[in-house]
Amino acid sequence: MEAARLTDARKAETRRSPARASGAKASEAHILLVDDDVSLLRLMGMRLESRGYRVTTAESGPEALRCLEAERPDLVLSDLRMDEMDGLALFQAIQREVPGLPVIILTAHGSIPDAVNATQQGVFSFLTKPVDRDELFSAIDEALTNTPVGAGGSDDAWRADIITRSPTMERVLEQARMVASSDVSVLITGPSGSGKELLARAIHDASPRASKPFVAINCGALPEQLLESELFGHAKGAFTGAISDHKGLFQAADGGTLFLDEIGDMPLPLQVKLLRALQERQIRPLGSTQSIPVNVRILSATHRDLSQAMHQGEFREDFFYRLNVVNLKLPALKDRAEDVPLLARHLVAQAAARHKPFVKGFSPEALNLLATSAWPGNVRQLVNVVEQCVALTRSPMIPEALVAQALAAEDSALPTFNDARSNFERSYLVKVLKITEGNVTQAARIAGRNRTDFYKLLARHELEPSTFKPE
Repeated sequence: MEAARLTDARKAETRRSPARASGAKASEAHILLVDDDVSLLRLMGMRLESRGYRVTTAESGPEALRCLEAERPDLVLSDLRMDEMDGLALFQAIQREVPGLPVIILTAHGSIPDAVNATQQGVFSFLTKPVDRDELFSAIDEALTNTPVGAGGSDDAWRADIITRSPTMERVLEQARMVASSDVSVLITGPSGSGKELLARAIHDASPRASKPFVAINCGALPEQLLESELFGHAKGAFTGAISDHKGLFQAADGGTLFLDEIGDMPLPLQVKLLRALQERQIRPLGSTQSIPVNVRILSATHRDLSQAMHQGEFREDFFYRLNVVNLKLPALKDRAEDVPLLARHLVAQAAARHKPFVKGFSPEALNLLATSAWPGNVRQLVNVVEQCVALTRSPMIPEALVAQALAAEDSALPTFNDARSNFERSYLVKVLKITEGNVTQAARIAGRNRTDFYKLLARHELEPSTFKPE
């Protein structure tokens, strides 16, 4: 009966208890509580709710991970000993999905080795049952205070221009929020048109430098000498046409953020000069003998494979490691297809406000066509398609035929050779794994590959054989 009541309660929305007097932080914090003992789960949940926390409960590690997909909490409180997935395995899975989310582990079998192992892996705190009430709340308050992702203090204005409900994008944004507070260099990678500059601007807006300038430059759009002049500035008479002193973008961004887009296309000689500027935190304008101190944070982006570029001698290894302190990888739009309808509605509202206020949106058929398209040009291509549809429509609801026409005009029907080969490989591997129900030995035999090569193919396409095994 008690278990049935708990199940019914979980199906309802999680409750928000009245705020406690000591502050808003705890009253707004959301805790995911995980324990395979239903009675203890209920008792602990009541204790946390009485303190003012919003509580979601899960009876196993896998159920907790499903809860994370639906809504990200501010803290996870988990039992250590659970049958299906223990607390440490759950913590490791959480760190892959939501890096930085604080986890506190409870156990009735506490020991020094368990505590050392847990804390070495990054668990925020390790408490032994029966847990002292004050000790528990103290650990929770400390975790929420020291973690920059709590709901009580969150402000999503920094990411307001990034429209998404994709778990993949949410993980990237979570990492972006975490690195924003420091001055480390961030390299944003991803296919062309995936929104790298938008993410860079969001990091700037979430950083302590938000009130200072955000300056962007495309390193592949200018010849070497002009790019050097734009970055570092030049003195009067430095070259023909330099009729006055010119401040470069480093000086323009002083105190703020300098975003170097398409850094992979920067000429090698300029990579050396830029590396020296980053190391010494000062620049020397063209034609000048004076060095100027600068205070900027560097964010960079590229669609190129810089590892391959380094191997080919086209990109300096020391420069790469200076830029790539943290790497944020943006997914292609086809890998976040659930975002296409959201983005389309957002974009059509913007375009209609500028050009044709009578346009209200896409027909259901048109929206379905958008959602199922390949989008080789990613978000940039979607923007173009929406703009074209709004410009050409005569009705409030954009029809499917107009979307098809815009997609054809974008030449989206034929993928590149590399994209086509990659898509075929992945669909082939999925089909073979389905046929063999996840048996790698049989799948490799069908594919005519040895197991080692087959595992490499699976890793390249991020396929896990176990997901194809029957339950």
